Amino acid sequence: MKRHYFISDDLDDLEIIETQLEDNGISTPQIHVLSESDGDVESHHLHDVNSLMKQDVVHSWEVGAVVGVGAALLVLAGAYFTGLTATAAGWIPFIFLAVVVLGFCTWEGGLFGLRKPNIHFKRFEEALHAGKHILFVEVDPGQETLMAGVLHNHPKLQPAGTAAATPRWIIVSQQKWRAFIESMP
Repeated sequence: MKRHYFISDDLDDLEIIETQLEDNGISTPQIHVLSESDGDVESHHLHDVNSLMKQDVVHSWEVGAVVGVGAALLVLAGAYFTGLTATAAGWIPFIFLAVVVLGFCTWEGGLFGLRKPNIHFKRFEEALHAGKHILFVEVDPGQETLMAGVLHNHPKLQPAGTAAATPRWIIVSQQKWRAFIESMP
């Protein structure tokens, strides 16, 4: 899947675009609007970017996990090279300490990410501060012509690049969850 970014200053137009995309087979979990005016996005019934996705939690969590693996390896190497593993305690306390260090570093990375904007949206900060909105659509290769056909009729929409999209299995899970919730009495 590929993520396509577009910049717009017209939420009414984005509402029409989202409806047209959905009518042409692109599902709601594939369409997002990023804006500093969350209330306006919600009042236009657009699929907004959730607050957790606006922060850099996942990326920082991954960085924390990498640091944690390194720190855990240092704990284990330190225990081995100092000869502490040859005592009656053996490896168990050091393995436990390494797991705790890994968990702590990963957790701290995620907390650190709560204070930073998502690394993928950083390039749009200037446009967002200027009151514009970012539409991004995640499509399979077979859906690109559908998307292009819909967006061709909206000249005010400015293309702003592409990036790797959310994995397909996550979008399918969101679609199934939405269908399940809508089928509930």
